[in-house]
Amino acid sequence: AMRAALVGYSSSEEEEEEEEDGGRRGGGAQGPPPGSRPRLPVPAGLPGDLEPEEAVSDDSSRHGGRVRRFPHERGSWATHVYLPCRVQEEFLELLELLVSRARTYVASLAAMEEFHLSLSQCVVLRYHWIDPFVHSLKERLAPFHRFFCVADQVKVYTNENKTRTFIGLEVSAGHFQLLELVSEVDRVLEEFDLPTFYKDPSFHISLAWCIGDMSGRLEGQCLQELQDIVDGFEDSALLLRVQWDQVRCKSGNKYFSFPLR
Repeated sequence: AMRAALVGYSSSEEEEEEEEDGGRRGGGAQGPPPGSRPRLPVPAGLPGDLEPEEAVSDDSSRHGGRVRRFPHERGSWATHVYLPCRVQEEFLELLELLVSRARTYVASLAAMEEFHLSLSQCVVLRYHWIDPFVHSLKERLAPFHRFFCVADQVKVYTNENKTRTFIGLEVSAGHFQLLELVSEVDRVLEEFDLPTFYKDPSFHISLAWCIGDMSGRLEGQCLQELQDIVDGFEDSALLLRVQWDQVRCKSGNKYFSFPLR
């Protein structure tokens, strides 16, 4: 299996929602044994992109010896399944407060421009697999109803190889429904011999990111101050209760939406 690198948003429309999630909390969830899961290189053209020599090929043992390299091989499409999050004006005010406070600890932090909650890693699909993949997702997601989540716990995340750090809001209610969605998405990924989502995931909406492993500076005192800002923000309980009404899949520059009932 592969692990995706976390990626910050670019301001360009086409790249607006690349994979950024699945990173583990510092000292929190257990990771796989070192070296067991090669990283999946990220799509090009994003801020602070990985150097080309960091591009790691897929673990060929999972694919009967076939090796898929990305992004060098033509016809490989970076694909990501997620819940898009439309935010209110007040949310952006809260974001501004959080980012300006966090910048007193890490000056290079940049706020996200789009918000989502990941249901998959960023995986690589061959072009001719996109339609059957989307069809399969549509069938598996069809029975799901709209539901609410509460995302109100500030957490610090790093990507697998510690080249990026994120501040996110972790889900404190709605976890069970998210796991049910992920289990259906995982079954689709398995059909295409693609890596499934992380075991025991920390579902979250990323708010800001920076290059490098800055978790040491952001955890502890900074994290406590950020949580205090969230807890004290006017109407924060209402603001951080998100209703999900669709699942989205981005493959290359194509978007596919799956409405929830």
